[in-house]
Amino acid sequence: MNRLFARTSARWPLVFVAVLAVALVAARVGIGAPPSLKQQEAQKEKQAKAVLAQVDALNIQLNRADEQINGARYRLSQIQASQARTRVAVVEARRQYRIAESRAANRLVAVYESVTPTSVDAILGATTVNAILDRVEAVNATAAFDRQITQRLTATRARLASQARKLEVDRQQQAAAVADLKRNRTVIRIGLVQKQRLLASVKSEVARIQARERAEQQRLLILARARLAAEAAARAKAAALARQQAAAASAAAAAAAKAAARARAHAAATTTAATTTTTAPTLPAPATTTTGDPAPTTTTDTGDTTTATTAPITTAPAPVPAPVLPGGHPEAASIALRYLGVPYLWGGSTPAGFDCSGLVMYVYAQLGVSLPHFAAAQFGFGTPLGVSQLQAGDLVFFDGLDHVGIWIGGGQFIDAPHTGSFVKIESFAGWYATHYVGARRI
Repeated sequence: MNRLFARTSARWPLVFVAVLAVALVAARVGIGAPPSLKQQEAQKEKQAKAVLAQVDALNIQLNRADEQINGARYRLSQIQASQARTRVAVVEARRQYRIAESRAANRLVAVYESVTPTSVDAILGATTVNAILDRVEAVNATAAFDRQITQRLTATRARLASQARKLEVDRQQQAAAVADLKRNRTVIRIGLVQKQRLLASVKSEVARIQARERAEQQRLLILARARLAAEAAARAKAAALARQQAAAASAAAAAAAKAAARARAHAAATTTAATTTTTAPTLPAPATTTTGDPAPTTTTDTGDTTTATTAPITTAPAPVPAPVLPGGHPEAASIALRYLGVPYLWGGSTPAGFDCSGLVMYVYAQLGVSLPHFAAAQFGFGTPLGVSQLQAGDLVFFDGLDHVGIWIGGGQFIDAPHTGSFVKIESFAGWYATHYVGARRI
């Protein structure tokens, strides 16, 4: 027994070394092993997506601030236009006031230099009744003229004061709009700095994600252009068919009119020939004339007489047609697709850079439609419509009217989403579906 224990004890170091070796190998390939290159890339991508989620939330805030800037600019332009009109009105009111003031002064001088006769003076100084009436009328006319001068002067002074107050209100509103501009610009600048810091930590991974996104956008562009081309061809075919049907209907109507004219001429010639040979007896004209199917009659036999009763004819009301929406501008979708990939620029409204309402304004300007550079103001144009009525070229609004895009069909629209991004094709799903406000057809 002791010898067995001795042999076993002698082997313990060898067993321990073997177990330790196996544990080290297992640790190298198991949980404690350093991550592989693929695992490192997956971790970086996960980290990048988490950072991009923070950036997306920041982008929404920046986009709202951008549209608030556009709104402040829009209000500022309206205030400035109102100020211009008010200044013109003030100049005219001052001119009228000077005229009225001059007339009042001249009248005061005239009254001072010659005492105006009263009605009593007119009566006492007259010798006949006619003279009395003439003098009283002259006195009353003079008093009416004085009252007119006074009233005009008072009204002009009140209008001048009102215009001056309006000008002051406009000035205060302008100052508030300028303050909004400065405040929102500061918000955007701070947000951009914060965004750049976030993106710098995952720069390489963001570049890869953006490269994949641009490739996907090119694929969506090809599909969208093919879909829009097919829709345009279908519209052209339908329009050509409608023209052909209209031309055929017009030709058929003309042929029918000619045939009717020939039938009337033939009937007239036949009647003339018949009257030259014999005179036909004159038949009494029918009491009533009916068109369409005759009304049903019922016969009642009362013994000596039979009475026929005609049932009343009832006409069903004509169905009221559903309101027809205007045609809109489907070509706006194709124009907008030309600018896919143009970088987002807050306040931008040219191909050098767009924000959301700037893109819409620029696209529709090419169609001869003038829209303001402000999404909330654009919502006031055109005809409202439901999601089921959307067609290419319609405008879709989101996020409390702080965002707008152009519908391109297939459940998609094109927009300039936010800073750091570019004009792209979006799906009407997720955030956009839950923050949808409404649509307009321009």
